[in-house]
Amino acid sequence: MVIWRSVVGKLWLTIIALVAAVLLILGMFLLQYIDIAFNNSHAVKVLFVYTAIIGFLLSTFFAFFLSTKITQPLLQMKKAADLISQGEYRTRVPIRSSDEIGDLANTFNNMAAELDTLIRDLNHEKEHLASVHRSMADAVVTFDAAGQVILANPHGQQLIERWNELEWSEEQKAHSKVPAPLFDLYRKVLREGRDLTDKVHVQSGVWSVVMAPLKSNETVRGAVAVMRNVTEESKLEKLRRDFVANVSHELRTPLSMLQGYSEALLDDIAASPEERKEMAHVIYEESLRMGRLVKDLLDLARMEAGHLEMKLEPTDLTGLLRRVHRKFQGLAKEQNIQLELEMAAEPLVLAEADEDRLEQVLTNLLSNALRHTPAEAHIRIGARQTVADRKAYVEIQVRDEGEGIPGEDLPFIFERFYKADKARTRGASSGGTGLGLAIVKNIVESHKGRIRAESTVGVGTTFTLLLPVEPAK
Repeated sequence: MVIWRSVVGKLWLTIIALVAAVLLILGMFLLQYIDIAFNNSHAVKVLFVYTAIIGFLLSTFFAFFLSTKITQPLLQMKKAADLISQGEYRTRVPIRSSDEIGDLANTFNNMAAELDTLIRDLNHEKEHLASVHRSMADAVVTFDAAGQVILANPHGQQLIERWNELEWSEEQKAHSKVPAPLFDLYRKVLREGRDLTDKVHVQSGVWSVVMAPLKSNETVRGAVAVMRNVTEESKLEKLRRDFVANVSHELRTPLSMLQGYSEALLDDIAASPEERKEMAHVIYEESLRMGRLVKDLLDLARMEAGHLEMKLEPTDLTGLLRRVHRKFQGLAKEQNIQLELEMAAEPLVLAEADEDRLEQVLTNLLSNALRHTPAEAHIRIGARQTVADRKAYVEIQVRDEGEGIPGEDLPFIFERFYKADKARTRGASSGGTGLGLAIVKNIVESHKGRIRAESTVGVGTTFTLLLPVEPAK
Protein backbone atom coordinates (compact mmCIF):
# COMPACT_ATOMS: atom_id res chain seq x y z
CA MET A 1 0.00 0.00 0.00
CA VAL A 2 2.86 2.39 0.85
CA ILE A 3 4.57 1.68 -2.47
CA TRP A 4 1.31 2.26 -4.30
CA ARG A 5 0.83 5.61 -2.63
CA SER A 6 4.39 6.65 -3.51
CA VAL A 7 3.90 5.76 -7.15
CA VAL A 8 0.55 7.57 -7.25
CA GLY A 9 2.15 10.66 -5.73
CA LYS A 10 4.85 10.75 -8.37
CA LEU A 11 2.25 10.30 -11.06
CA TRP A 12 0.36 13.29 -9.70
CA LEU A 13 3.52 15.38 -10.03
CA THR A 14 3.83 14.29 -13.63
CA ILE A 15 0.21 15.18 -14.27
CA ILE A 16 0.73 18.62 -12.72
CA ALA A 17 3.73 19.22 -14.99
CA LEU A 18 1.69 18.23 -17.98
CA VAL A 19 -1.11 20.56 -16.89
CA ALA A 20 1.42 23.37 -16.71
CA ALA A 21 2.45 22.61 -20.29
CA VAL A 22 -1.16 22.69 -21.34
CA LEU A 23 -1.59 26.03 -19.65
CA LEU A 24 1.42 27.35 -21.57
CA ILE A 25 -0.13 26.20 -24.79
CA LEU A 26 -3.33 27.99 -23.82
CA GLY A 27 -1.15 31.03 -23.19
CA MET A 28 -0.07 30.82 -26.85
CA PHE A 29 -3.66 31.06 -27.91
CA LEU A 30 -4.15 33.99 -25.55
CA LEU A 31 -1.10 35.58 -27.15
CA GLN A 32 -2.99 35.70 -30.44
CA TYR A 33 -5.84 37.52 -28.78
CA ILE A 34 -3.40 39.94 -27.18
CA ASP A 35 -1.88 40.55 -30.63
CA ILE A 36 -5.29 41.43 -31.94
CA ALA A 37 -6.09 43.66 -28.98
CA PHE A 38 -2.74 45.36 -28.75
CA ASN A 39 -1.06 46.18 -32.03
CA ASN A 40 2.71 45.92 -32.24
CA SER A 41 3.08 44.58 -28.72
CA HIS A 42 6.23 42.72 -29.71
CA ALA A 43 7.69 42.56 -26.19
CA VAL A 44 4.62 40.81 -24.87
CA LYS A 45 4.81 38.22 -27.67
CA VAL A 46 8.43 37.48 -26.99
CA LEU A 47 7.72 37.11 -23.29
CA PHE A 48 4.97 34.63 -23.89
CA VAL A 49 7.08 32.63 -26.36
CA TYR A 50 10.00 32.35 -23.98
CA THR A 51 7.70 31.45 -21.14
CA ALA A 52 6.06 28.73 -23.25
CA ILE A 53 9.38 27.27 -24.34
CA ILE A 54 10.82 27.24 -20.81
CA GLY A 55 7.62 25.75 -19.40
CA PHE A 56 7.54 23.03 -22.06
CA LEU A 57 11.19 22.12 -21.50
CA LEU A 58 10.76 22.01 -17.73
CA SER A 59 7.60 19.93 -18.01
CA THR A 60 9.33 17.48 -20.38
CA PHE A 61 12.38 17.23 -18.16
CA PHE A 62 10.39 16.59 -14.99
CA ALA A 63 8.12 14.11 -16.75
CA PHE A 64 11.13 12.14 -18.11
CA PHE A 65 12.93 12.32 -14.77
CA LEU A 66 9.96 11.05 -12.80
CA SER A 67 9.21 8.32 -15.35
CA THR A 68 12.83 7.10 -15.26
CA LYS A 69 12.87 7.24 -11.46
CA ILE A 70 9.88 4.87 -11.32
CA THR A 71 10.34 2.56 -14.31
CA GLN A 72 14.13 1.88 -14.18
CA PRO A 73 14.11 0.04 -10.80
CA LEU A 74 11.04 -1.92 -11.89
CA LEU A 75 12.77 -2.94 -15.12
CA GLN A 76 15.85 -4.01 -13.14
CA MET A 77 13.67 -6.11 -10.82
CA LYS A 78 11.94 -7.67 -13.83
CA LYS A 79 15.32 -8.58 -15.34
CA ALA A 80 16.51 -10.00 -12.02
CA ALA A 81 13.31 -12.05 -11.71
CA ASP A 82 13.91 -13.48 -15.20
CA LEU A 83 17.47 -14.46 -14.24
CA ILE A 84 16.28 -16.13 -11.04
CA SER A 85 13.67 -18.08 -13.00
CA GLN A 86 16.53 -19.36 -15.20
CA GLY A 87 18.50 -20.59 -12.18
CA GLU A 88 20.71 -17.58 -11.42
CA TYR A 89 19.79 -17.45 -7.75
CA ARG A 90 22.69 -15.17 -6.82
CA THR A 91 21.20 -12.26 -8.84
CA ARG A 92 20.59 -9.09 -6.81
CA VAL A 93 18.95 -5.71 -7.56
CA PRO A 94 21.05 -2.57 -6.77
CA ILE A 95 19.43 -0.32 -4.15
CA ARG A 96 19.80 3.33 -5.23
CA SER A 97 17.21 5.04 -3.07
CA SER A 98 15.73 4.81 0.39
CA ASP A 99 12.14 5.36 -0.68
CA GLU A 100 9.47 2.78 -1.27
CA ILE A 101 11.13 1.59 -4.51
CA GLY A 102 14.33 0.99 -2.51
CA ASP A 103 12.35 -0.94 0.10
CA LEU A 104 10.88 -3.07 -2.68
CA ALA A 105 14.38 -3.78 -4.05
CA ASN A 106 15.63 -4.69 -0.58
CA THR A 107 12.70 -7.08 -0.06
CA PHE A 108 13.35 -8.58 -3.49
CA ASN A 109 17.02 -9.17 -2.61
CA ASN A 110 16.06 -10.81 0.69
CA MET A 111 13.65 -13.08 -1.13
CA ALA A 112 16.37 -14.04 -3.64
CA ALA A 113 18.84 -14.77 -0.80
CA GLU A 114 16.31 -17.00 0.98
CA LEU A 115 15.52 -18.75 -2.29
CA ASP A 116 19.24 -19.27 -2.95
CA THR A 117 19.71 -20.82 0.51
CA LEU A 118 16.67 -23.04 0.05
CA ILE A 119 17.81 -24.25 -3.36
CA ARG A 120 21.33 -24.98 -2.02
CA ASP A 121 19.84 -27.00 0.84
CA LEU A 122 17.63 -28.91 -1.56
CA ASN A 123 20.59 -29.66 -3.84
CA HIS A 124 22.64 -30.78 -0.83
CA GLU A 125 19.86 -33.15 0.26
CA LYS A 126 19.47 -34.38 -3.30
CA GLU A 127 23.21 -35.10 -3.62
CA HIS A 128 23.20 -36.76 -0.19
CA LEU A 129 20.29 -38.99 -1.22
CA ALA A 130 21.98 -39.80 -4.53
CA SER A 131 25.20 -40.74 -2.69
CA VAL A 132 23.24 -43.00 -0.35
CA HIS A 133 21.55 -44.66 -3.33
CA ARG A 134 24.85 -45.19 -5.12
CA SER A 135 26.52 -46.68 -2.06
CA MET A 136 23.68 -49.09 -1.28
CA ALA A 137 24.38 -52.74 -1.96
CA ASP A 138 20.67 -53.31 -2.52
CA ALA A 139 18.99 -52.49 -5.81
CA VAL A 140 16.60 -49.51 -5.51
CA VAL A 141 14.21 -48.69 -8.37
CA THR A 142 11.32 -46.20 -8.47
CA PHE A 143 8.43 -46.64 -10.92
CA ASP A 144 5.72 -44.14 -11.79
CA ALA A 145 2.03 -44.97 -12.20
CA ALA A 146 2.63 -45.91 -15.85
CA GLY A 147 5.34 -48.40 -14.95
CA GLN A 148 8.24 -46.28 -16.22
CA VAL A 149 11.53 -46.11 -14.31
CA ILE A 150 11.99 -42.61 -12.89
CA LEU A 151 14.87 -43.27 -10.49
CA ALA A 152 17.32 -46.14 -9.95
CA ASN A 153 20.70 -46.59 -8.31
CA PRO A 154 23.47 -48.34 -10.30
CA HIS A 155 22.66 -51.78 -8.87
CA GLY A 156 18.98 -51.29 -9.63
CA GLN A 157 19.65 -50.11 -13.18
CA GLN A 158 21.87 -53.12 -13.90
CA LEU A 159 19.34 -55.50 -12.39
CA ILE A 160 16.42 -54.07 -14.40
CA GLU A 161 18.43 -54.23 -17.63
CA ARG A 162 19.50 -57.81 -16.91
CA TRP A 163 15.96 -58.93 -16.12
CA ASN A 164 14.49 -57.20 -19.16
CA GLU A 165 16.98 -59.02 -21.40
CA LEU A 166 15.68 -62.41 -20.27
CA GLU A 167 13.10 -64.24 -22.33
CA TRP A 168 9.70 -64.18 -20.67
CA SER A 169 6.47 -65.78 -21.78
CA GLU A 170 3.72 -63.67 -23.31
CA GLU A 171 1.73 -63.83 -20.07
CA GLN A 172 4.70 -62.49 -18.10
CA LYS A 173 5.47 -59.65 -20.49
CA ALA A 174 3.89 -56.36 -19.46
CA HIS A 175 3.41 -53.14 -21.40
CA SER A 176 5.70 -51.20 -19.10
CA LYS A 177 9.30 -51.09 -17.88
CA VAL A 178 8.43 -53.11 -14.78
CA PRO A 179 10.21 -56.50 -15.08
CA ALA A 180 8.01 -59.58 -15.20
CA PRO A 181 9.06 -60.89 -11.74
CA LEU A 182 7.96 -57.60 -10.12
CA PHE A 183 4.84 -56.85 -12.15
CA ASP A 184 2.27 -58.68 -10.00
CA LEU A 185 3.67 -57.16 -6.80
CA TYR A 186 3.77 -53.72 -8.47
CA ARG A 187 0.11 -53.88 -9.49
CA LYS A 188 -0.90 -55.07 -6.03
CA VAL A 189 0.95 -52.16 -4.39
CA LEU A 190 -0.76 -49.64 -6.70
CA ARG A 191 -4.14 -51.26 -6.06
CA GLU A 192 -3.89 -51.60 -2.27
CA GLY A 193 -1.63 -48.61 -1.53
CA ARG A 194 0.42 -50.32 1.21
CA ASP A 195 3.89 -51.80 1.71
CA LEU A 196 4.34 -55.38 0.50
CA THR A 197 7.20 -57.88 0.62
CA ASP A 198 7.85 -60.96 -1.44
CA LYS A 199 10.58 -63.27 -2.71
CA VAL A 200 11.04 -63.72 -6.43
CA HIS A 201 13.00 -66.46 -8.17
CA VAL A 202 14.83 -65.47 -11.35
CA GLN A 203 16.77 -68.29 -12.98
CA SER A 204 18.93 -69.68 -10.15
CA GLY A 205 18.78 -66.55 -7.98
CA VAL A 206 16.43 -65.58 -5.16
CA TRP A 207 15.60 -61.92 -4.49
CA SER A 208 13.87 -60.42 -1.49
CA VAL A 209 11.69 -57.49 -2.63
CA VAL A 210 10.20 -54.75 -0.44
CA MET A 211 7.88 -52.43 -2.39
CA ALA A 212 6.21 -49.30 -1.01
CA PRO A 213 3.74 -46.94 -2.71
CA LEU A 214 4.54 -43.32 -3.58
CA LYS A 215 1.58 -41.19 -2.50
CA SER A 216 0.62 -37.61 -3.34
CA ASN A 217 -2.61 -36.15 -1.93
CA GLU A 218 -3.86 -39.64 -1.07
CA THR A 219 -3.23 -40.71 -4.68
CA VAL A 220 -0.73 -43.47 -5.48
CA ARG A 221 1.55 -42.09 -8.15
CA GLY A 222 4.09 -44.92 -8.28
CA ALA A 223 6.08 -47.40 -6.22
CA VAL A 224 9.64 -47.80 -4.99
CA ALA A 225 11.17 -51.29 -4.84
CA VAL A 226 14.20 -52.37 -2.79
CA MET A 227 15.64 -55.69 -3.94
CA ARG A 228 18.28 -57.75 -2.16
CA ASN A 229 20.01 -60.86 -3.43
CA VAL A 230 19.33 -63.57 -0.84
CA THR A 231 20.47 -66.51 -2.95
CA GLU A 232 23.27 -67.44 -0.58
CA GLU A 233 21.04 -67.06 2.48
CA SER A 234 18.42 -69.29 0.86
CA LYS A 235 21.04 -71.91 0.03
CA LEU A 236 22.40 -71.82 3.58
CA GLU A 237 18.92 -72.15 5.00
CA LYS A 238 18.23 -75.09 2.72
CA LEU A 239 21.55 -76.66 3.75
CA ARG A 240 20.60 -76.27 7.42
CA ARG A 241 17.24 -77.93 6.85
CA ASP A 242 18.83 -80.70 4.81
CA PHE A 243 21.53 -81.16 7.44
CA VAL A 244 18.99 -81.63 10.23
CA ALA A 245 16.92 -83.96 8.06
CA ASN A 246 19.95 -86.00 7.01
CA VAL A 247 21.31 -86.29 10.54
CA SER A 248 17.92 -87.43 11.72
CA HIS A 249 17.76 -89.94 8.88
CA GLU A 250 21.29 -91.22 9.44
CA LEU A 251 20.71 -91.67 13.18
CA ARG A 252 17.24 -93.13 12.78
CA THR A 253 18.41 -96.07 10.64
CA PRO A 254 20.96 -97.54 13.10
CA LEU A 255 18.72 -96.73 16.06
CA SER A 256 15.81 -98.57 14.44
CA MET A 257 18.01 -101.59 13.77
CA LEU A 258 19.40 -101.50 17.30
CA GLN A 259 15.90 -101.34 18.72
CA GLY A 260 14.57 -104.07 16.45
CA TYR A 261 17.34 -106.59 17.06
CA SER A 262 17.40 -105.81 20.78
CA GLU A 263 13.68 -106.54 21.04
CA ALA A 264 14.23 -109.76 19.08
CA LEU A 265 16.87 -110.87 21.57
CA LEU A 266 14.70 -109.93 24.54
CA ASP A 267 11.73 -111.84 23.15
CA ASP A 268 13.89 -114.93 22.46
CA ILE A 269 12.95 -114.89 18.78
CA ALA A 270 16.36 -116.36 17.83
CA ALA A 271 16.03 -120.13 17.76
CA SER A 272 19.73 -120.94 17.92
CA PRO A 273 22.93 -119.48 19.37
CA GLU A 274 24.11 -118.75 15.84
CA GLU A 275 21.10 -116.49 15.19
CA ARG A 276 21.57 -114.71 18.51
CA LYS A 277 25.24 -114.20 17.67
CA GLU A 278 24.32 -112.81 14.24
CA MET A 279 21.82 -110.39 15.81
CA ALA A 280 24.40 -109.29 18.35
CA HIS A 281 26.91 -108.76 15.51
CA VAL A 282 24.40 -106.55 13.66
CA ILE A 283 23.82 -104.54 16.82
CA TYR A 284 27.57 -104.15 17.23
CA GLU A 285 28.05 -103.05 13.60
CA GLU A 286 25.23 -100.50 13.82
CA SER A 287 26.61 -99.09 17.08
CA LEU A 288 30.01 -98.70 15.39
CA ARG A 289 28.36 -96.97 12.44
CA MET A 290 26.48 -94.58 14.75
CA GLY A 291 29.71 -93.92 16.63
CA ARG A 292 31.52 -93.07 13.38
CA LEU A 293 28.71 -90.70 12.43
CA VAL A 294 28.81 -88.88 15.76
CA LYS A 295 32.62 -88.71 15.66
CA ASP A 296 32.58 -87.28 12.13
CA LEU A 297 29.97 -84.71 13.14
CA LEU A 298 32.06 -83.60 16.09
CA ASP A 299 35.23 -83.44 13.96
CA LEU A 300 33.47 -81.40 11.29
CA ALA A 301 31.97 -79.02 13.87
CA ARG A 302 35.43 -78.44 15.39
CA MET A 303 36.97 -77.85 11.97
CA GLU A 304 34.33 -75.32 10.91
CA ALA A 305 34.62 -73.55 14.26
CA GLY A 306 38.40 -73.29 13.85
CA HIS A 307 39.18 -75.50 16.83
CA LEU A 308 40.92 -78.24 14.86
CA GLU A 309 44.20 -79.20 16.51
CA MET A 310 46.95 -79.48 13.93
CA LYS A 311 50.39 -80.98 14.66
CA LEU A 312 52.35 -79.23 11.95
CA GLU A 313 55.80 -80.65 11.30
CA PRO A 314 57.96 -81.66 8.30
CA THR A 315 56.21 -84.56 6.58
CA ASP A 316 57.56 -87.14 4.15
CA LEU A 317 54.67 -87.32 1.71
CA THR A 318 56.33 -90.13 -0.28
CA GLY A 319 56.36 -92.45 2.72
CA LEU A 320 52.79 -91.49 3.61
CA LEU A 321 51.49 -92.34 0.14
CA ARG A 322 53.28 -95.69 0.12
CA ARG A 323 51.85 -96.55 3.54
CA VAL A 324 48.27 -95.71 2.48
CA HIS A 325 48.75 -97.68 -0.75
CA ARG A 326 49.82 -100.78 1.20
CA LYS A 327 46.87 -100.39 3.59
CA PHE A 328 44.28 -100.45 0.80
CA GLN A 329 46.09 -102.96 -1.45
CA GLY A 330 44.52 -105.99 0.26
CA LEU A 331 40.98 -104.55 0.15
CA ALA A 332 41.41 -103.71 -3.53
CA LYS A 333 42.51 -107.28 -4.32
CA GLU A 334 39.43 -108.63 -2.53
CA GLN A 335 37.24 -106.54 -4.86
CA ASN A 336 39.38 -107.45 -7.91
CA ILE A 337 40.41 -103.79 -8.41
CA GLN A 338 43.86 -102.72 -9.57
CA LEU A 339 45.27 -100.11 -7.14
CA GLU A 340 48.30 -98.39 -8.67
CA LEU A 341 50.74 -95.88 -7.19
CA GLU A 342 52.44 -93.40 -9.53
CA MET A 343 55.20 -91.48 -7.76
CA ALA A 344 57.70 -88.91 -8.94
CA ALA A 345 61.40 -89.76 -8.78
CA GLU A 346 62.29 -86.93 -6.39
CA PRO A 347 61.18 -87.14 -2.74
CA LEU A 348 58.07 -85.16 -1.84
CA VAL A 349 58.39 -83.31 1.46
CA LEU A 350 56.05 -80.74 3.05
CA ALA A 351 57.61 -78.21 5.41
CA GLU A 352 54.53 -78.04 7.68
CA ALA A 353 51.74 -80.64 7.66
CA ASP A 354 49.77 -82.90 9.96
CA GLU A 355 50.60 -86.42 8.78
CA ASP A 356 47.65 -88.05 10.58
CA ARG A 357 45.14 -85.60 9.06
CA LEU A 358 46.58 -86.07 5.57
CA GLU A 359 46.31 -89.83 6.03
CA GLN A 360 42.66 -89.29 6.96
CA VAL A 361 42.18 -87.34 3.71
CA LEU A 362 43.70 -90.07 1.55
CA THR A 363 41.79 -92.76 3.44
CA ASN A 364 38.46 -91.04 2.80
CA LEU A 365 39.21 -90.52 -0.89
CA LEU A 366 40.36 -94.12 -1.43
CA SER A 367 37.38 -95.49 0.52
CA ASN A 368 35.02 -93.57 -1.76
CA ALA A 369 36.91 -94.73 -4.85
CA LEU A 370 36.75 -98.40 -3.80
CA ARG A 371 33.07 -98.09 -2.92
CA HIS A 372 32.09 -96.75 -6.34
CA THR A 373 34.54 -98.58 -8.63
CA PRO A 374 33.45 -101.87 -10.24
CA ALA A 375 35.56 -105.03 -10.38
CA GLU A 376 38.44 -105.28 -12.90
CA ALA A 377 38.75 -101.49 -12.97
CA HIS A 378 41.71 -99.33 -11.96
CA ILE A 379 42.33 -96.80 -9.20
CA ARG A 380 45.48 -94.69 -9.52
CA ILE A 381 47.21 -92.55 -6.92
CA GLY A 382 49.65 -90.00 -8.34
CA ALA A 383 51.83 -87.33 -6.79
CA ARG A 384 54.24 -84.78 -8.23
CA GLN A 385 55.60 -81.31 -7.63
CA THR A 386 54.04 -78.39 -9.50
CA VAL A 387 53.93 -74.60 -9.51
CA ALA A 388 50.75 -72.54 -9.25
CA ASP A 389 50.51 -68.79 -8.70
CA ARG A 390 54.35 -68.68 -8.51
CA LYS A 391 54.30 -70.99 -5.48
CA ALA A 392 55.53 -74.58 -5.13
CA TYR A 393 52.88 -77.20 -4.47
CA VAL A 394 52.61 -80.97 -4.24
CA GLU A 395 49.81 -82.21 -6.47
CA ILE A 396 48.11 -85.45 -5.39
CA GLN A 397 45.53 -87.13 -7.62
CA VAL A 398 43.17 -90.01 -6.86
CA ARG A 399 41.63 -91.30 -10.11
CA ASP A 400 39.03 -94.07 -10.30
CA GLU A 401 37.06 -95.71 -13.10
CA GLY A 402 33.72 -95.71 -11.33
CA GLU A 403 30.26 -94.60 -12.40
CA GLY A 404 31.19 -90.89 -12.17
CA ILE A 405 29.29 -87.90 -10.80
CA PRO A 406 26.71 -85.92 -12.84
CA GLY A 407 27.78 -82.41 -13.76
CA GLU A 408 24.87 -80.76 -11.91
CA ASP A 409 25.91 -82.50 -8.67
CA LEU A 410 29.65 -81.89 -8.94
CA PRO A 411 29.70 -78.41 -7.29
CA PHE A 412 27.92 -79.75 -4.20
CA ILE A 413 29.77 -82.98 -3.44
CA PHE A 414 31.76 -81.34 -0.62
CA GLU A 415 28.57 -80.42 1.24
CA ARG A 416 27.57 -82.39 4.29
CA PHE A 417 25.36 -85.43 3.56
CA TYR A 418 25.09 -84.51 -0.11
CA LYS A 419 24.31 -87.56 -2.26
CA ALA A 420 24.77 -87.39 -6.01
CA ASP A 421 22.56 -90.43 -6.47
CA LYS A 422 19.27 -89.32 -4.92
CA ALA A 423 17.84 -92.85 -5.11
CA ARG A 424 20.81 -94.41 -3.26
CA THR A 425 20.61 -94.87 0.50
CA ARG A 426 23.56 -95.84 2.57
CA GLY A 427 23.19 -99.10 4.35
CA ALA A 428 25.28 -100.84 6.88
CA SER A 429 27.42 -102.43 4.25
CA SER A 430 28.53 -99.15 2.75
CA GLY A 431 29.87 -97.82 6.04
CA GLY A 432 29.66 -94.20 4.81
CA THR A 433 28.37 -91.30 6.85
CA GLY A 434 28.10 -88.70 4.05
CA LEU A 435 30.60 -86.43 5.81
CA GLY A 436 33.87 -87.74 4.39
CA LEU A 437 34.33 -85.22 1.59
CA ALA A 438 33.28 -82.31 3.81
CA ILE A 439 35.96 -83.35 6.31
CA VAL A 440 38.49 -83.76 3.49
CA LYS A 441 37.85 -80.23 2.24
CA ASN A 442 38.21 -78.73 5.73
CA ILE A 443 41.49 -80.57 6.38
CA VAL A 444 42.97 -79.54 3.02
CA GLU A 445 41.97 -75.89 3.56
CA SER A 446 43.47 -76.04 7.06
CA HIS A 447 46.78 -76.83 5.31
CA LYS A 448 46.26 -73.72 3.09
CA GLY A 449 45.67 -76.05 0.14
CA ARG A 450 42.96 -76.56 -2.45
CA ILE A 451 40.92 -79.51 -3.64
CA ARG A 452 38.83 -79.93 -6.77
CA ALA A 453 36.91 -82.74 -8.41
CA GLU A 454 36.50 -83.63 -12.08
CA SER A 455 34.17 -86.35 -13.23
CA THR A 456 32.58 -87.86 -16.32
CA VAL A 457 29.56 -90.11 -15.97
CA GLY A 458 30.47 -93.66 -16.94
CA VAL A 459 34.19 -92.89 -17.13
CA GLY A 460 35.33 -92.02 -13.61
CA THR A 461 36.21 -89.31 -11.11
CA THR A 462 39.48 -87.53 -10.33
CA PHE A 463 40.16 -85.68 -7.06
CA THR A 464 43.12 -83.27 -7.20
CA LEU A 465 44.80 -81.86 -4.08
CA LEU A 466 47.28 -78.98 -4.06
CA LEU A 467 49.32 -78.75 -0.85
CA PRO A 468 51.88 -75.95 -0.40
CA VAL A 469 55.48 -77.11 0.00
CA GLU A 470 56.52 -74.10 2.07
CA PRO A 471 54.48 -72.79 5.02
CA ALA A 472 52.32 -69.72 4.43
CA LYS A 473 53.91 -66.49 5.66
